[in-house]
Amino acid sequence: MKLKLMLWVLGWLLQRARRRNPRFRELLAETRGLDWGVATEDLAIARHYRMSPRGIEHGRGLPVDLDLELRFADAASALAILRRPTQQAFLEGMMEGRVRLVGDSADLERLQKLLRHL
Repeated sequence: MKLKLMLWVLGWLLQRARRRNPRFRELLAETRGLDWGVATEDLAIARHYRMSPRGIEHGRGLPVDLDLELRFADAASALAILRRPTQQAFLEGMMEGRVRLVGDSADLERLQKLLRHL
């Protein structure tokens, strides 16, 4: 339940940052949008985010047309890594097999740049 709530709040924070933070809007315009999602491996918990300069939408599930997916072994792993979403935490999680990246790692770097401005 904590992970579901955290992912929902993340969507709300992204929308708020787009409204209030000019630097976030600028970076979002430079990236020309990013569609990404977060899920557990069994897809029991999944949420996607569609970010563009025109707006940010988020919803349940993982559509097949996402640019980037972050798949976590379980909800506890996701909570542990997402509470401190540094590049080092993601790398350690990938090496330990707790995180799987589906998509281009350059998209992950773009996402991390945007998330710094929340």
